[in-house]
Amino acid sequence: MEKQQLSKDPYNIVITGVGGQGNVMASRLLGNMLVRKGCQVTIGETFGASQRGGSVMSHLRVSAGSVWSPQIPKGRADIIAALEPVEALRVLMRYGNPEVMVLTNTRPLYPVAVIGGELDYPSPEEIGTTIRELSAHAWFIAATDEAIKLGNPILGNIVMIGAIAGTGELPISREDFREAFLNSMPATKLDVNLRAFDLGVEKVKQAGGLKPVPAPPK
Repeated sequence: MEKQQLSKDPYNIVITGVGGQGNVMASRLLGNMLVRKGCQVTIGETFGASQRGGSVMSHLRVSAGSVWSPQIPKGRADIIAALEPVEALRVLMRYGNPEVMVLTNTRPLYPVAVIGGELDYPSPEEIGTTIRELSAHAWFIAATDEAIKLGNPILGNIVMIGAIAGTGELPISREDFREAFLNSMPATKLDVNLRAFDLGVEKVKQAGGLKPVPAPPK
């Protein structure tokens, strides 16, 4: 299998969200896609009170040939993909740097303390301004809203995988997603997940992706 070229080695990806959003599934699907392209992928996962909507974070360290420790060093993320807006801020503060790219789902999930009036949740404008100031490129994607239109809000995680692919930063395509999905999920769910993936790609392309998305092999 031909080794893929990466703009950095290792290439560091953080996927973050809260419990119940499918964060772990998204990270493992993306990792599977990259392994199929000949990359070495190390995944590290951290969980808060995930059953109660706590923070969930996956680190993916991608290399053309080396195996790296599962923990991304502070300030060394290359892409942050967030399924929840405040989680994007939380991760960006620790793992961001001036060159980081951030993809953020725009639909908030309010913690119990916010619902109960004990804490304030930042406005969309505050979140957007901070993310733009602290990143080189930022995309804001209504992933959950699009997933609801497809019939299941959990598909927001697949929309976000498509968005990552849409940046063109990684050597992954629609066909890679299809193969990785069929390796671990029922074929009966493939069509709707492909639609979610395509929506994510399209949302980033509409906003101006960085590079062309690799075409699937003929």
